[in-house]
Formats: sequence, structure tokens, C-alpha cells
Amino acid sequence: MTNLPAARPRAPFFSSGPCAKRPGWSLANLKTDSLGRSHRAKLGKARLKLAIDLTREVLEVPADYRIGIVPASDTGAVEMVLWSMLGARPVDMLAWESFGEGWVTDVVKQLKLADARVINAPYGELPDLSQVDTKNRDVVFTWNGTTSGVRVPNADWIAADREGLTICDATSAAFAQKLDFSKLDVVTFSWQKVLGGEAAHGMLILSPRAVERLETYKPAWPLPKIFRMTKGGKLIEGIFEGETINTPSMLAVEDYIDALEWAKSIGGLNALVAKADANAKVIHDWVARTPWIANLAKVPAAASNTSVCLVIADPDVVAKGPEAVAQVAKGITAALDKEGVALDIGAYRDAPPGLRIWCGATVEQSDLEALTPWLDWAFAQEKAKLAKAA
Repeated sequence: MTNLPAARPRAPFFSSGPCAKRPGWSLANLKTDSLGRSHRAKLGKARLKLAIDLTREVLEVPADYRIGIVPASDTGAVEMVLWSMLGARPVDMLAWESFGEGWVTDVVKQLKLADARVINAPYGELPDLSQVDTKNRDVVFTWNGTTSGVRVPNADWIAADREGLTICDATSAAFAQKLDFSKLDVVTFSWQKVLGGEAAHGMLILSPRAVERLETYKPAWPLPKIFRMTKGGKLIEGIFEGETINTPSMLAVEDYIDALEWAKSIGGLNALVAKADANAKVIHDWVARTPWIANLAKVPAAASNTSVCLVIADPDVVAKGPEAVAQVAKGITAALDKEGVALDIGAYRDAPPGLRIWCGATVEQSDLEALTPWLDWAFAQEKAKLAKAA
């Protein structure tokens, strides 16, 4: 395939974070009254509370769950929970990609919990969920592996009568996959994923059982101010009413509100999930009919509908070894970036060499349909280069 494809994606933004802005996004759409003001002023607190209330509405969070805006993106939200809640019970740590491995490092090497069991799997696979003791132990897991393109298909493996807490990093799942809150005690995510918001802010959702843990358990280690969610043994309720621990970017808050209002306008959570599903189907269908590419996810039921991770499967390239595979993947990414057709689609640095294409709800299906011929074109160029070099 030597000729350039005729059509180009309208928007070449397929990054897995920060992700594409919503269709029709413009800086001019954002309210700016709260800028240059204290976030603790009446207006600032009202806008932060609106962001929380819209999150509850769009994400369909139960009324008795607390929702807070916390520092340092999803990482900050997860770290707050690990350092504040773990240690009360034994814990099962699930990992099948780099971010899950990061939480394992926190718990095993930093907190050094004595009874932490690691249940892992290689990229492209899920751990054996039947091994997880959700009845008696705390459990930490990612719902959707952003760097592996593998997600848990549901929450059926979690015990309804559990005594421990389930702590779920849902950063690339929230707003694109249905989260079963009845099985989740802690849910975290960041604004820059499915809704295409700006970075630096994390969301923390706590069940009543998680709040009880915070109010009845004191870790053996000191907690920095930025992690503290209780005072005098009681939850600091202000955190969950818009009184943030540190100073937030009100411009980023307004951008998040804009994204949530857009989500409502297209039909809420069901529409967002349907849009991501339809987007991912474009890529998965293309993979099914294209011999040179394969899904990193080994089981289709566990394949992500947001962060779709792909590997080079062409027999001629694979036969030349890992360096050739990595060279072709890197070449495709560079060629499409140069053409302005697809930006930031390389695999995550710790993942197997390949491509990673974001299919969340802010991406348009027509752009993904226009992208696939360009992927074929770029691969053909890179394979030809490889053959010539030999």
C-alpha cells in the first residue's frame, strides 16, 4: 500500500491520557468567573460542589457514597487510600499492567505490609480471579488496565458479603464501563481520561464501609497532610463538599464541569458507554480482518473499550525478532505523527512494543474509521523499510 489514504481523521487525538477533548470543545465555552478568586470563596466552593454533584449524577454513584476532589490525579487518590486504609486486614494485590504493579510496590516495598499477597498476570491477560479472597481480605485492583488494554469483565468475582474493602483504580474505566458500586468500597479516577479533562486532580469515591474504616482504624505509620481524611477520628466532610485539601486549578474544574455537562447532554452514562463500545468495535473489527496486527488482550471478553492495546503480528516481522517488532511499531507511530493523522499512539513505555489507541467517548467513530487505512499504510511503509535493510 503505497498511496496515501484519501480521508484523514478530523481530529488526530488518540492519546490514552490526557485524552481527546469532547467534540465541539472550545476554551470559550468555559465559565471564568471563578478564576483569580479564592477556591474557598462562595463561588469557588459552589463550582467545586457542582463538579462533585455532576459526577454523582453522570456516573450514577449511590447517594450514600462520598465523592471528593483530591490532589495529584488518580495517583494521588490511590495513594491516599493505600496509606490511610491498608494494614487493618490482610490484602490481595492484583496486577496485570504497570499501574497495578505500581500499587504493589507501594504496599510491598514502601508500606511493607506483612500479609500482602500479590496475584499477577502478564500483559494481555487477567489474573485468576478465583484466587482472590474478597470475603476476608482487602483487595486492590485496576478495573481497566490502561497500559495493557485488559479489563475485568464484571464484578461477579467479588463477594457481596465481604468483610474487607475493595479498592478499585478505575481511571480508564469510569464513564466508559459500568462500575458495580455495590461491590466497590473505594473508586478512584482522574479527569483526563474518558471525559478528556485536564490533569492534576483526582476523584475519590468512598462507600459507607470505607468511611467506617477511616474512622475506626489508625495506621501505624505517620500520614502527611495531603493524605489525611480524618480529624479526631471523624471524616473531614468538607473534602467531600468541595473544600479541597490543597488549591485546585479552577480552570481545570470548569473544564471538568463542561465535560460532565456535555456527557449529560448526549444521554449520560449509558450513552458514554455505548459510544466507547462502538469506537472500540471499529478497531477490534479492523484487527479481526487485518493479519499484521493483533489485540494484546488474549481474551476478547476482557478487551478494553477505551485503551485498546495492539501488537505487531505479521509473521515476517515477528520472525526477525523483538527488535524488528519494536522498530516497526515505533516507525508506524512516528510516520502517523509526522502526517498529523494520529498523535501519541505508541504503547506505554513498560508495555510490549505496539500501538495504543484511545477509544473513549470523546473520540468520534468516524475518526477511528478514517484512521485504520492510515495504520495499514504506515505498516506497509515500515515493513518495506525492514525488508530493504535486510
